[in-house]
Amino acid sequence: MTDTPTIAAAGRRERTGWYFYDWANSAFSTTVITVFLGPFLTTVTELAAGCAIDADDCDGTVRPFGIPVAAGSYYAYLVSLSVLLTVFVLPVMGAIADRAPRKKPLLAGAAFTGAAATIGIGFVTGDRYLLGGLLFLIANISFGAAIVVYNSFLPQLAGPDERDKISSRGWAIGYLGGGVLLMLNLVAVTMLSEDGNPQRTLDLARWSIVSAGVWWAAFTLVPLLWLKEHPGAQATGEKRGNVLTDGFKQLGHTIKAMRAYPLTLFFLGAYLIYNDGIQTVIALASQFGTEELKLDQSTLIITILIVQFLAFGGALLLGALATKIGARKTILLSLALWLVVVTAAYWLPEGEPLPFMLLGAGIGLVMGGSQALSRSLFSQLIPEGREGEYYGFYEISDKGTSWLGPLFFGLIFQLTNSYRAGIISLMIFFVVGGVLLAFVPLRRAITAVGNTPPRLL
Repeated sequence: MTDTPTIAAAGRRERTGWYFYDWANSAFSTTVITVFLGPFLTTVTELAAGCAIDADDCDGTVRPFGIPVAAGSYYAYLVSLSVLLTVFVLPVMGAIADRAPRKKPLLAGAAFTGAAATIGIGFVTGDRYLLGGLLFLIANISFGAAIVVYNSFLPQLAGPDERDKISSRGWAIGYLGGGVLLMLNLVAVTMLSEDGNPQRTLDLARWSIVSAGVWWAAFTLVPLLWLKEHPGAQATGEKRGNVLTDGFKQLGHTIKAMRAYPLTLFFLGAYLIYNDGIQTVIALASQFGTEELKLDQSTLIITILIVQFLAFGGALLLGALATKIGARKTILLSLALWLVVVTAAYWLPEGEPLPFMLLGAGIGLVMGGSQALSRSLFSQLIPEGREGEYYGFYEISDKGTSWLGPLFFGLIFQLTNSYRAGIISLMIFFVVGGVLLAFVPLRRAITAVGNTPPRLL
């Protein structure tokens, strides 16, 4: 392979720099997306709709750009809009990354833009829901764009037999970093909040979000200092035009070229299905806990922390297992464990926090490893020099289709009026995705794109 010298040059310092971007950006995933932003922005929107800050039920509406929107639906619509925009942005960002002679400025631009937008939420006071919505869109799209560039470094940091370990370490360190900041923020909120003072609670949520932006920006400096530039085949050769316009042109070529690698698309389809099941369980676990199991907020917060910290160990554990039995077998094992998780969720007793926390522990152990190994396995299926483009489509499979599982869950609930039926129905995603993954001829798929298969698959 032509990239052997580049891989040999990637030492411990450079790999550590790469790990630290996972540590940096996970603060946005946990503190902002998972815990604070939804309730914060919904409260701000309700204030704009004329509701009291401590109203239990607000039926007011706001009119962004003249469109009537229920205050309680505003954040959900923003999430959907950001996913739609991300679908267009990520593949173009990936194509630009492959054409640019230097990737680190792209990583810096996307990461610092997202971090600045997150810090800017500190100015979302009173009823400034439009400002909050705009900043969230910028931050979330920038987050995805930076991940595409970040992932595209992976094939250049390690040979085929080491990528599972490298990817798992990065994912594990990300869960640890996200968990540390979330824990610090939750301690601050607990210590500084005042009973009967909802404005204080809202302010603490806002500054917790700001802290995630500061964390994201500060720790992004480590990969920018320690990573090396590895220009790919698409970034060398004859002089080309503007990188941005080239990126759009190359996107069209990539879509056509991907048809030449049907086995790569086959894997991407399998990943789309089983990862949608994973994302749906993660996204709806809190709703299941509150609505079906009648658990309080403190139980949910403790469970989130359990998931974060055990995901650190789980990613490392499954990464080590992959070196013994191969990435595909390990992913298939993790999908079998996901089936155990959703089956256990169906039988959880109402009003008892300990079983729910134990379920969170199970989620943590299998979540990080299944995602990290999928990332490294996909890196084997990418033609050399096209890492950014293909990871752009990979991230679409991760984020752009994440509505399928929740839609299926919602339909099952509507038909049965049971959250338990909805959660158990997600087994189909793990079964179908696992079966499709098992049938991908991986060695043939890897050689078809011109790469050398690892010793174990």
